Amino acid sequence: MQAAQENAISADCCIVGGGPAGLMLGYLLARAGLRAVVIEKHPDFLRDFRGDTIHPSTLEIMRQLGLLDELLTLPHQRAEKLQAEVAGEEITMADFSRLPVECRFIAFMPQWDFLNFLAKKAAEFPGFTLLQSTAFDDFIYDDGVISGVQTLQGNERHTIRTSLVIGADGRNSQVKAKAGLTGKSFGAPRDVLWFRLEKHPDDPQLGMGHKGPKQNFIVIDRGDYWQCGYTIQKNQFDELKLAGLDALKSTMAQVAPFSAERMAEVDEWDKLKLLSIRIDRLDHWMKPGVLCIGDAAHAMSPIGGVGVNLAIQDAVAAANMLTKPLQQGNVALQDLQKVQQRRQFPTVATQFLQIKMSSNKRKRSTPSKVPQIISRFPFLRHLFGRLIGLGFRTEKPRYL
Repeated sequence: MQAAQENAISADCCIVGGGPAGLMLGYLLARAGLRAVVIEKHPDFLRDFRGDTIHPSTLEIMRQLGLLDELLTLPHQRAEKLQAEVAGEEITMADFSRLPVECRFIAFMPQWDFLNFLAKKAAEFPGFTLLQSTAFDDFIYDDGVISGVQTLQGNERHTIRTSLVIGADGRNSQVKAKAGLTGKSFGAPRDVLWFRLEKHPDDPQLGMGHKGPKQNFIVIDRGDYWQCGYTIQKNQFDELKLAGLDALKSTMAQVAPFSAERMAEVDEWDKLKLLSIRIDRLDHWMKPGVLCIGDAAHAMSPIGGVGVNLAIQDAVAAANMLTKPLQQGNVALQDLQKVQQRRQFPTVATQFLQIKMSSNKRKRSTPSKVPQIISRFPFLRHLFGRLIGLGFRTEKPRYL
């Protein structure tokens, strides 16, 4: 058996996870002249049914960085409003037209395109390194203090020497687990089954949002196909599989805006992707030498599609508060705590709303009164537009 090779890399910061938070933070640190290494366990960014919404808050950050115009040359669809069909009536749930930013819309863009764009821009700075097909293995300690990470790339072992490790590796974060960080789970009563349907010339103009008489069906226009989601009760998927694929397709057809015949495209279980919804957050996002951001620190429900954008805001806040200490070569625990203190309120407030909106206290057979209330008081659609589009606290990059 061939022995693993040892390769040593030195960096000001090692970021675990090449998602939106990790790549944005890597870009910002490298832009500030720091050495940032981002490790990503997959060979590329191609993943079906990732969060593909780029909200006005993120688009504003891209504008501030001078990247917006080029970003928007990539294929995307724009949604100036989020709509839902309730009892056959089309209702605007959120309107972005009055937001105090340049881009008053959500851009629906495949996340792999967005991530490739960020990685390309970050690579223009000499201090940026992206290691793909590279898995986080464990921390390195010197005299009880974290001094780097061990990673595996196939049979090749990398030693990354750094005084700060950022966990941006998602809700199942290995950084979080290895660091022993603990938190609270708030549950979620629903899961989502994602799948795609090819577009037909006679399809209705559906736009973006929840479609269907019971709001159980989600439709996103992807240009040449529809990304569809069907919400189910938590942990119901195994039960549905026992009943058979035909029974599930028949049930979905009852709430879908497409004919029952269209469900024939879902001809095997592998074409359904289960998203297990979680809402949780860490008590403390950090310990000496380690900080978690994005989903690693706080898993969000897909309600409003805000998870990606909260992760981006976390990354900007982290760059704002840690760039100077990193440049000075001395990141104290108090510096890491400032990141959580800055991002705690928007995290808690957003999760509070998501928990209320997904509460299982209301019987599933009883329609939600929220759409009717919004229809009665039109100003609420602009309020929801602000909460979804900008969130509770926006961040601006300091080191421009």
